[in-house]
Amino acid sequence: MSDSIDVDRWRTELESKRAEKDDFFADHPQSPIPPEEREDFAGLDYFEPDPTYRVTATATVHDDPEVVLLDTTAGREMRYLRVATLEFDLDREDEELQDGTFELAAYQQESPEEQPLFLPFRDKTTGQQSYDGGRYMELEPDRDLADGDEIVVDFNLAYSPFCAYSDTFDCPLPPEENWLEVAIPAGERHE
Repeated sequence: MSDSIDVDRWRTELESKRAEKDDFFADHPQSPIPPEEREDFAGLDYFEPDPTYRVTATATVHDDPEVVLLDTTAGREMRYLRVATLEFDLDREDEELQDGTFELAAYQQESPEEQPLFLPFRDKTTGQQSYDGGRYMELEPDRDLADGDEIVVDFNLAYSPFCAYSDTFDCPLPPEENWLEVAIPAGERHE
């Protein structure tokens, strides 16, 4: 982890967010869990919180964002703008896991209002320990990013899209440029 944080506080906040999400999935009318399955819902599966997967990424901002068409689970396409590329290092103690420098493209939908950065991705856990359609992260920078700005990317917040729980949802799939050739055992699991 390249920035200094209070790990105990970070873990407590992460566990609290996970508990809130479990409550939403169990009880909320907009839960992606089909109503007939909610009574048996015992909570989402997660990888153990690991601050190693809370990394600082360096942004390269695309001043003239390119339109990218993301395929969806229902066979449609959704238009996004590639607004930035985030480069980060993984440096893990486990010698069996690959380290190195990696990149993820960050997208926004074409609309005038402020939106978080959307980071759909696949990694070596996809289809085995995590949802086979990939996982998502959303980042909300506190200001407009400029080239060279640093932003925290916490893979412990990676989540499965709603279509992992119900076929009634249509979700964008991570484009090939966001297929990481490395395992990221952090965030939501989905077996």
